[in-house]
Order: sequence, then C-alpha cells, then structure tokens
Amino acid sequence: MDGSGNGSQSGAKSSGASGDKHRWRTWQSDDDIPQRKILIQHILRVFKQRKPSLTNEWKHKLPDFVLRLEEAVYRGARSKEEYCDKATLEARLQAVARIMIQRQGSMQDGAKPGSAAAAAAAGKQIGALFQGIGDSRSMPPQAVMGGMHPGAQQQMMGGNGLLPNGAPILRGAAATQGVGGFAGSAAQMMQGVPPGTMIPTPGAGGAVAAPAPAPVKGRGKAAAKGKKLTKAQEAGQLAAQQQQQAQVAAQQAAMRQQGGAPVPGRMDWRNIPDEQLRKAYIVKQQRWLLFLRHASKCQAQHGQCPYTPHCHVAKQLWEHVLKCTSNNCQYPRCLASRELLKHHQNCKDARCPVCGPVRNAMLKQRQQAQQMMGSNKRMKLDHDPEHGQLTVKGSSGLNASRKPGTEGTSLMECFSPEEIRTHLASLRLAEKDNKIPGQSTASARQLQKEADRAVAQATESACRACGVERLTFEPPPLYCYSCVGRIKRGQVFHHVPSMPGAEGRRDAWCNPCFNSIQGYVDVEGQRFPKQAMVKKKNDDDLEEPWVQCDYCEDWYHQICVLFNGRRNEGGEAPFTCPNCILSQLDKGERTVTTQRPSSQQPASNLPKTKMSTFLEERLSETLAKEREERAKQLGVPIENVPTAENLTIRVVSQTVKQMDTKSHFYKHFKDEGIPMHFLYRSRVILLFQKLEAADVCLMAIYVQEYDENCSQPNKRRIYLSYLDSVKYFRPDNITVATGENCALRTYVYHNILIAYLDYAKQRGFTSCFIWACPPFQGDDYILYCHPKVQKTPKADKLREWYLKMLRSAQKDGIVTSTSNVYDEFRLGNQNHDIRSATEYPYFDGDYFSGIAEDWIPTIIAELEEAKKVAAKTKQSTVKISARKAAKSKSGTISPDGELDKELMKKLGTTISNMRNDFILAQLAHQCLSCRKTIAGANRYYATEGTPLVLCEECKEFEDALPAHEKRYAGRKLECEKCEELPSITQEEKDEEEKLENEFFDTRQAFLSLCQGNHFQFDSLRRAKHTTMMVLYHLNNPSEPAFVASCNQCSRELEPGKGWRCETCPDFDICDSCRIRVGHQHPLMRQGRSAGDRTAMSNAERENRAAQIERTMELLVHACSCVNPKCDNSNCPKIKSLLKHALTCEIKAGGGCQLCRKTWTLLQIHSKSCLEDECPVPKCRELKEYRRRVAEQGEERRREQYRLYLSANR
Repeated sequence: MDGSGNGSQSGAKSSGASGDKHRWRTWQSDDDIPQRKILIQHILRVFKQRKPSLTNEWKHKLPDFVLRLEEAVYRGARSKEEYCDKATLEARLQAVARIMIQRQGSMQDGAKPGSAAAAAAAGKQIGALFQGIGDSRSMPPQAVMGGMHPGAQQQMMGGNGLLPNGAPILRGAAATQGVGGFAGSAAQMMQGVPPGTMIPTPGAGGAVAAPAPAPVKGRGKAAAKGKKLTKAQEAGQLAAQQQQQAQVAAQQAAMRQQGGAPVPGRMDWRNIPDEQLRKAYIVKQQRWLLFLRHASKCQAQHGQCPYTPHCHVAKQLWEHVLKCTSNNCQYPRCLASRELLKHHQNCKDARCPVCGPVRNAMLKQRQQAQQMMGSNKRMKLDHDPEHGQLTVKGSSGLNASRKPGTEGTSLMECFSPEEIRTHLASLRLAEKDNKIPGQSTASARQLQKEADRAVAQATESACRACGVERLTFEPPPLYCYSCVGRIKRGQVFHHVPSMPGAEGRRDAWCNPCFNSIQGYVDVEGQRFPKQAMVKKKNDDDLEEPWVQCDYCEDWYHQICVLFNGRRNEGGEAPFTCPNCILSQLDKGERTVTTQRPSSQQPASNLPKTKMSTFLEERLSETLAKEREERAKQLGVPIENVPTAENLTIRVVSQTVKQMDTKSHFYKHFKDEGIPMHFLYRSRVILLFQKLEAADVCLMAIYVQEYDENCSQPNKRRIYLSYLDSVKYFRPDNITVATGENCALRTYVYHNILIAYLDYAKQRGFTSCFIWACPPFQGDDYILYCHPKVQKTPKADKLREWYLKMLRSAQKDGIVTSTSNVYDEFRLGNQNHDIRSATEYPYFDGDYFSGIAEDWIPTIIAELEEAKKVAAKTKQSTVKISARKAAKSKSGTISPDGELDKELMKKLGTTISNMRNDFILAQLAHQCLSCRKTIAGANRYYATEGTPLVLCEECKEFEDALPAHEKRYAGRKLECEKCEELPSITQEEKDEEEKLENEFFDTRQAFLSLCQGNHFQFDSLRRAKHTTMMVLYHLNNPSEPAFVASCNQCSRELEPGKGWRCETCPDFDICDSCRIRVGHQHPLMRQGRSAGDRTAMSNAERENRAAQIERTMELLVHACSCVNPKCDNSNCPKIKSLLKHALTCEIKAGGGCQLCRKTWTLLQIHSKSCLEDECPVPKCRELKEYRRRVAEQGEERRREQYRLYLSANR
C-alpha cells in the first residue's frame, strides 16, 4: 500500500476530540508518481555532478541508493509541498544518509572483518556524496535526523509497504505498538493471547514510541475539529510537546550513559536489520487480525473486556469497516485493516507467514471451545464473521463397539487401496497442476509419494487430504422475483422470512421492486406481509464443511473424502478417513465394501429403460468400430489404443407434462385450431463416467416429445430443450479416425444425440427443432458452476457443433435434411407466401412462444393506429403527394395487415441475421412444396442439382400446369415408395416406464437443487461429490408425505411396518393386527424401514410409485367427496388434514408437521395435475407459481438473446 492507511504518521496531524488523541491523515497517493520520477532524476543528476569520480561499483549501486533515499524522503514529508521543496531537499537527503551510515556502522561490531571493512568503505562513499557527513555514530540524534518531525524516522525506513507474500504492512498507530519478542516460532508468537484476542504492546520494529502528551491542567483543552485554537489551547499543546521532548531527551541521555545500550524494555530500531523489522511487522499483522476477530465476537460492555482495555476501540473500527466502501476513508486504521482483512479472506496459501499462524490459533481456539462444550460429534460452530460460514466440525466420539467397515457415510469405503491412493493424489496435486488430469502412467503409490511431499508443509489446520485449509463455494446467482433482474454481489435485497423448522426460500426482491410492493406478496399460494420481509446483503461467503475422523481425529473437507452430509443425522454419523481405511485394510481389520448401501450406489445401478438400453448399446458399438479404425490408422494393436470406458447412460426422468398456450396467442388463434394445452413427454438423459473409482456426471439433456396424439403444429415433433456438459471426459486430447475430425469427447456426445434421434425416428417422430443458444456470462443451464478451464462456446461454435452432429446423422440415414426455421417457414418473403403463425411449432420455453406473447399486444396496437391514420387520410380534402404518402407508410404496418402475417414478418426481421441458430432437422421425407410429411405414399425426388422432393399430390398438380407456369420444368424426378410412420400402441405406452423425480422435474428444479446445496462442477473433486449426492437422491427418493392407516386399529402405518392386500381395493394392516386378526388374502410388505440401507429394487420402486398414485387419487376424491360417511377409510383422514391446514395458525412455515405434510401432498398433486378445474385447494396457485418461475428463466434467456441479436445487426 502507498502510505500507511489512516493509521499513518506521515501526514498532517489534526487534533481529535481530546488532547491525548491524534489522528494523522496521509497525503500520499498514486497521483504523485510523475512528480516522484522527476525528483528521482533530479537527485541522480545532483549526485553525478557533485562526485563524478565515483568507483565503478558505486556507479552501479547509485540508482538503487537514490531510489532508497527518495522513498525515505517521500515517506517522511508532511505534505506534498514539503516533499517538492528543492531548497530543503539537500538537508533532508543528508538526514537520511546519516541514518543509513549510522545503521551500517552499528552492524560492524558483530560482523566479520571483511564485511566490516566493506561497510566502512560504503560509508565513506555515501559520505562523499554529501558535505559534512562522516561517521554519524558520534553525532547527536537531533543532528542525525536533520530536524525532521517525530515519526518520520519510521516512515523513512518502512520499505515499500508490502510483505513478500503481498500482504500490506500495518503502519501508524496500528504498527507503532509492537511486541517484545518477535523472533520466536508461531506458537511462541501466539502464546499468552486469549481466544480471539490481540493485546497491543509497545516495542519492536519501529522508532521509540513516544508517549502521548499528558493533558495540561487548567484551560488547555483541545479545540473542536475545524475550529481555531485559542491562546490557552496553543500554550497547552506547546507545554505538552515540550514535556514529550524532555522525556525523549531523558531516554537518549540514559542510552548514552549506558554506552549506547537501549533502555530496558525497549528496542533500538537503528540496531535492527531489515529482515527482523519485517518479522516484527508480520507479528503485528497477526496480532491485529486476532484483535479484530476478538472485537467482532466480544460481548463485553465498554471498558469491561477481561482481555484488553482497548477492545471498545477495535469494536468501533470493526463496525466501521463492515460498512465502509470509500477508497479515501479518513477513519483511523480503516484502510489498512480493510486491506489486511481482504488479503486474509482471499489467501489460500497454507505457508503464508501472516495467515498461517493466525488460522492455527483460530483452529486451536475452536478445538478448546469444543472440548469445553462436550464431545458432540460434528457440532456446528458459531458464525465466523471473516469467513461467513457455519463450519461443521467437532471432537471425536468413537464408539468402541463399532467395527470398521460399517459406516456407510463416505464413498471411499468402497474404494480399493489403489483407488484411494489415486484419489488422494489427485486432490493433493490439484493446486500444483491446474489442468484437467488425463490418464497418468505413474502408479498410485508413486502419485501418493509425490502428493505427500506436496502436502507435507501444510499447516495443522489444513485438510489432511488436499493440504488446503479454507475453500469457499461459488455464490449462487440471485434474481429478483418481480423484475427478473439479477441481484449483483454486494447489493441489498429482501426475502421472505425463514421460520424455525422450515426450509429456506430463495425468492428475493431487489430494492426498487420491494419499495413498489403494496402491503403483501403472494408466493406459491402463501401470503407474506411486506413488513415481515427480511433485508439482506448479497455478500455471503460460504466455506466448505468439514468432518473429523473417529480414529485419528484429523480434519478433512467433506468434499475431499466424499462424505455424505445427508447421512450425518444428529451430528453422530460414523466416519473413517482414507488414511485410516488404508491402515485398517493393511492390518486386515476391514475389507473393501462390496455390497454397497443405498447411499453409495453407482450410476450403473440406476434403473434401466428401453431408451437408455438402446442409447448405451448403440454408443458401445460405435466406439468399438471407431477404435478399430484408429488402430488401423495408427498401425498398432487395438489393445494399445485408448478409448472411452466406464460410460453409463440413464434416463432419470420421463413424465407427461402439459404446456398451457399463453393467453394472448390463444385468444387470437384459438379459432384457427390452436388448442389451450399441448401434452408432451419430458425426458432427462444423463451421461456418467467412472473416474478414479467415482462416477462423474458429464452431460445432461432435456428433451420434449410431442407424439401423434398431440395437436398441430406440434404433432410428431421433438424439441431439444437444453443440453449441458462439463469437461472431465477421459481420455482427452484424442482425435477420432472416423467421420469429421473431432475430439473423442465430442464424438461420444454427438453419437448419443444421433442414437436418440434414431430411437425417436423409430417411434414415429418426423422432425427435431434445436435453438442453438449458448448460456451467457454467469448463467448455467443444467450443471451448476462449470470448470474455469472450460470456455463457454460462442453462438457460431455451438451452431457448428450441432450441424456437425446432424451431418453425421444424415450420413447414417437418420436425418433426411437439415434447414432452419427462417427458410422453412419462408420468413424472408415479407409480402407473399409467408407461412402462418399457426403452422409454427409452439414449444415449452422456446424463443417463439415467449416472444410472440410480447409482440401480439404491440402489433394489435400498431394495426389499430394504422387504421385510424388511414381513415383520417381518406376524410381529409388536402391532397398528399405520392412521395409523402410512401414516406409516411415506410416502416409502419399497413392498415390492411393481419396479425398472423405481421407476427411472422416481425419474427423474420428479428432473426434474419441469426437465422442459422434455429435449426430444423427432418427425420422423415417432406414435400418441398406443401411441407407435408410423405408417409405411405410415393415421393418424387431429383437425383441431380439442388434437393427437390415432391409428394404425389403436388407432383400431379405440377404436371397439370401449363409449360410456362411449371416451377420445376426440366428436372428429372425419380419415384420411391415411402413407408408408413410407426405408431406406438397403447400397450407399448403403458409398458413404458414412468420415472418421476422431483429434482429432475424441470431444468430449473435440478439447477436450484445444485445451487441451494452447493453441488458444483467447477473442479473434479467437487464434480465427484456432486455426482455422488445426485445418485443418492436418485436412489433414495423421499417417502410419500401421506402414509396409509391400518384398517383394523386406524393407526398410521410407519414406513416399512405395513402390509397391503393385493386383492382388496384399499386394505392396509399393521404388523400387530396382522398377527392378532389376520386377513383372508395374501399380503405384501409396503415401504422401507427408516434404517434400511440396502438399495431400492425395481419392485420397490414400482410399489412406491403405485402408493403415490393411490395417494393422489385419494386426495382428489377427498376434496370432491361430500359424503360424511364415506366408505373409504382414509377419506376422513385427508379431510381432517385439509381442515387443519385451513385453520392452523402456525402453518408450515412455522414448523407445523401436519401442515407441512399437507403442503407436500398439494405440491406433488399440482405437478402431475392436468385438469383446468381441479377441486384440490391451491392447485391452481401452485401451477401458476411454477409457471412463473419457469417463465422467469426463459425470459432472462430471451432478453439476453435479444441483446445478442441487437449487437450482431
């Protein structure tokens, strides 16, 4: 830092509120650099003119010497005018030179003879540059300092203000109070410091600290700030200064009497080398950090802190620092403290001389606090104001009766010793090698040895797996619920309150939208008053959680050791670190877990579907052929050719959804056949690869399928809604030998899409639409927080990526032709032949469906205005020239225009420059004239020239035209019979598995899950942990909110303790009644027990889905049932739940379990409900909320794309 912040003594002194407090305001800034350069050149010229006969050695040293002189003069000047005054420059340079000579002379006593002689020679050379400067050790201090003001000595010798690690040096009041012994170890530095406390002590590293001037009795009071001093006040200050000078003279006289020895308890800064001065500054920074931390936590009243009487001063400083953002703040120590705290917050170097010992001391304080509070495993500590995170840590609580190998909390329990060593090596070498690790030829033990060397110098408070102490999460983006604008970091926003026992909400309002709220807001069917909303600043800095080993008691990041925090119920879950696992495996105390529990299931154990099996098998065949081709091309055995291995493809969600046609579009086009709703099947496809024994999710795809039962214009169409990937595919940097040259990673992704198009074509789909819109800065589509080494593709790169895939699919005969919507719907024909808006596909979340809703009101208003203008023109008797009439009509809508045509014209004008972003791939042959799919009839196609395909009807019409009107005259056409489109029977639809998962229900739902739980993909270690948690949620779906009751005793059946009759329509019985009463039909166990750790079977999944479906049917029945004596035994129970939810004052937000159960039932129902007039309460509100959330994301996407279009026009 230039200067020393506001605690510096290098500026003009101003009186405070009392006579014993002084505040120095620094005047130095970066604006002085030009003037400093001029003065440096002036000093250099003066020296060369004065002593041209210097030795060659000193000619080389002179520039550095001049820089040191100028730095000291700059730091010692009280104002810029004094610094630039050339009349006093020589005197100031002499004073600084005397100090340098004196320091060199004082070091000669303990130096070797050779070095002493060299120092003496150097002193003579320095003295030769100035008149009257010799051995200044015999001179009085006043002469040495050249009449400089007190405090300039420290500023002259302060260096550049930075430590070797880049941390700022505390100066001024924050640095003049030192510590007695600073040369000891880190533990000795912190010895005697109470928890979180720094007690400033006078001493080391600077000039002799001058005592504060004693207050003068009588009328000598300090003047108020900004007022002129009275004579009595001036006399009082003069007396105080004289008293201070007398004390300094007495100290110097005592030193001279003792032969130059320092006064006991003080250190003579002139005898301290630069290295020791820097060590002193480091210690002061360490103590200052601890002092600020103590002040942020201390709850003692003013003057009652048991550790230091200066606590209240630091508290005031801490409160000021939290709010201050000024770069020129005049508050004492503000700038210096903020710079130091900023460095400490961002510092990740475990060997930092400032932050390392401080973190060690903080860790020891935490451990001592934990021991005082008991041995509760993995307890949550109090809020750390520096890090902003509730860190999960705790003391060991090993259960002696537990045998190794029964934990079930870490995925590393299923690793072999070699896999554990490889995983640990990848963690410890991550900081050393920031590239994506490829396949390594070194063994796991060699990697572990290299990793151990990399982590050997880590501090005690660092993670024993990665060697890094503090790792923070990427803050998730926050958007305003009302205006959809992004709330930037540091901005203030408001959110609904989080009640005890309820989950936190991410609905936020920016400050302008909050001010416009009238009384209350409605969110997801709930009403929140405006005064109850909480104000917050978007500045959260969350640290990764920790976990402690039960055996060695070492601390690890949960992400490093793949610890499942959801299994840590009550903070008492067992955990064994990887090092202890290796030790136990070597001793034979445990074996590798082969039968994995439900929390550790791999991706290959996810349920298979017809689609996933088809995609996986086709990809495997394609990769095998490509590997053979590459082996032939390289001329090596196929075993030596690397290829993609351990790939798993799964469809994790496939559900029927309903898209509502937007209000304006439906209102104006319902008479032309546009329906109110479009039904489609949503599918989610995930690609996993096992890397270092852990599955990593590499790619996610969301698609919409509109089958033959869907209304036009969506019939038999596919919309590729979203695709996202992360760059961890292995092996990398390999180019394939088949098709277009591309990386193996791209080849695999392309063939997955091609296989999907092949599967869709076999099911009767005729076209696929793709909007090639890349994510914009700061946004993610599906996978949250991509790695930094992965660049976001530009629109042209992404477009070419899709087109290359479609060209490969066209070579395989899957895609018949590729075009874009601009050409397909003739959007360039502004006057005629443009196709209707009712023929344009209307997809959920597509660009057209959203932008058309915004344009329709504007176009209607323009049409009405054009008609009014035309009517006035006809009635007017004034003749208007043809040129003026044409000019007035240019750029406006014709009064005879139609909404349909004008809407498509505007679409064509808007996307004309980026028309290729809207890709259309035909999976079946299509007539070029009428644009209808040719199936079960003849098609006529041209074998030469431009592509031409006609259906039989259009061919007959073309042949009937006169010769001069034929459009395709002279073209030779071939005839071919096209097959009928495949149709899916109802039985096949029923057989198709129905997979529902609340986390993958929509793209935004999965992204919110990752953002809310900090499931990030920005590093391989986090991608492994995130995938592990995703698989945990997929393999462990939550139990239904409503469970049945026993038909005999009416008790609620706990999970895994009920039996259901497969013969009776609705009969459940508990264990006790089954034994006591029994039942005449066979019974089947229902649900899973709470402690069941085994993987869920397919039969259990089907039973769970059936139970949820029965519960939803029961909910609809209960809401419409008016019979007080209903035959269904569970109907009164549902009615009582709904009645309770209406009358309860605590509500779900307050923690009422019955209300939360009811609310969960309503949410599950609303996600699958397709009825417009549903009797279930809150169903419409919940649908509207989810529609609003989805529209917000799509609106942001369209707005960003609109800006992109504007920039490319």
